[in-house]
Amino acid sequence: MDKSYSHLTAEFGGVPAEQLRDATLLGGLLIAAASAVGFSTIGVPTVRQQSDSGISAVLLLDGAHIAIHSIPERHILLFDVVAPASHDFRKAVEVFSRRLTARDVKSDTRGRG
Repeated sequence: MDKSYSHLTAEFGGVPAEQLRDATLLGGLLIAAASAVGFSTIGVPTVRQQSDSGISAVLLLDGAHIAIHSIPERHILLFDVVAPASHDFRKAVEVFSRRLTARDVKSDTRGRG
């Protein structure tokens, strides 16, 4: 069965807590990641500082989204993209990988729809 959408999840481990608390950095990376994949944004990222100093953010795209959740005390960034399968959104992970100094990155991609 051909899947029309893909769902990529990634976990960035060993990220410095100060990067995971930086809402401006993470929001900017969402925009850069969307651009790298070839999406035009339909708005600005919604970025929220959590009570534990982590960041949750989502960028809605035309028929897609990129979402992140940072957990500074565990040095982890959780990353989620759902997009048409025609897009190579591993490039979005590469944008985050180049800017965050993660010790390791684990990812998984699955067909959806």
